[in-house]
Amino acid sequence: MRITASAVSLTVDDVAASSKFLVAHFGFREQMAAEGFASLGRDDAAMNVIFMQRGIAVLPEGFRDQHAAGVIVAFVVTDLAAEEARLRSEGVTITMPLREEPWGERLFQVQDPNGVTIELVEWVTPRG
Repeated sequence: MRITASAVSLTVDDVAASSKFLVAHFGFREQMAAEGFASLGRDDAAMNVIFMQRGIAVLPEGFRDQHAAGVIVAFVVTDLAAEEARLRSEGVTITMPLREEPWGERLFQVQDPNGVTIELVEWVTPRG
């Protein structure tokens, strides 16, 4: 097998709101869009983010009415503190403040307008 691309697909109520959030605050661009669907990418990202409207017929029947929950979309970045300051200055609510875990993960989280959790991560040398 040869994998040529990766994507995460999230079911939300308002595709346009989630799409605009990633474009405005995370530098994604909409690569494809249709009623109830948007695929976003970045040249430097290892995956695309796809938003599908809850209830859309293309989703499996038992899955159509579920909302993206329990999912964290994580982006590894450089200069995490600067990214947090930038997002705050843009009016984005930080839902988990900047913290450092003992295993060397520095992170903070925000949520998009549909409640999708987006985590920004920077790896550092673990304490101890």
